Amino acid sequence: MSNAELARRIAEESDGFAPPAELVRRLAGVTVRHLMPDDWQASDLAVAAAGKLLADTGIATSDVDMLMFAAASQDMAEPATAHIVAAKLGLACPVLDVKNACNSVLNAIELADALIAAGRYRRILIACGESPSRAIRWRVNGLAQYLSAFAGYTLSDAGAALLLEAGPAGPADPGVLACAFTADSTAWDVGTLPGGGSAHPRDVESTYFHIDGRKLRRAFEALGPALPLDLLRRLGLRWQDFAVVAVHQVATDYLEVLRSTLDIPADRLVITLPSHGNVASASLPLQLVRAREEGRCGPGDLVALLGLAGGVSLGMAVIRL
Repeated sequence: MSNAELARRIAEESDGFAPPAELVRRLAGVTVRHLMPDDWQASDLAVAAAGKLLADTGIATSDVDMLMFAAASQDMAEPATAHIVAAKLGLACPVLDVKNACNSVLNAIELADALIAAGRYRRILIACGESPSRAIRWRVNGLAQYLSAFAGYTLSDAGAALLLEAGPAGPADPGVLACAFTADSTAWDVGTLPGGGSAHPRDVESTYFHIDGRKLRRAFEALGPALPLDLLRRLGLRWQDFAVVAVHQVATDYLEVLRSTLDIPADRLVITLPSHGNVASASLPLQLVRAREEGRCGPGDLVALLGLAGGVSLGMAVIRL
């Protein structure tokens, strides 16, 4: 859906309000967003990605020891969406949901790595289905409500899947080398999708995004650059050592501020925001897929995954492919 199509739909469903067609591009850098079919759920996005991954790797469903559904989205409050994904894929293994806004997949990588390292499981499938289009406000009563719901107009639906499995643990072997996370949970109310829980069980207004973009940005800036830079120092690495540095992308101007603050070389980034929008926790896997398709990374290369999420949290994983 282009910005023009987005503005047209809002105008058609609203009473006398028509947003500027290119405001989303000017404020966030997004020109296109992708919406799943009306009869799809978050689980269907995860199933499509996971099914493709299993087919491409030749791994049978019986060889998957655990499934993690990792996403900000979910099919319903109960049961865990992982059960729905497992049923659709035909899996018969333990399952669980991992949920931490846009860092859900990144947190799942750390958790899966720890469980495999502890010898609890050999092969863990992480499946992600992000369906933020279901929380987009199409009927708008004016500019103030439009701006309050603005973050929703930058978001896209997407599915992603990753497979982690036990293997050699030498310094040159593929695998997760290190992870680090931090959070400032006092800023949890800066960006919310309030519906679906005990706080607002039946309030229709709570089914839309409510995000103060300026406050959210200040909350991330308050966390500072220490976490990723400390992790690099601990590993004895520089940004130049990575084939790709995948960074969660919410707005092009903030991506540049973050890149400049951390001194990440621009040629290490994979820019997906303009043509894909903000795909929540599917953002980092999407960037890795694009980089692999473009021949920018492959087996043996180092990649960094840098995640930002509402709540707010900051995380980073260093992986050798």
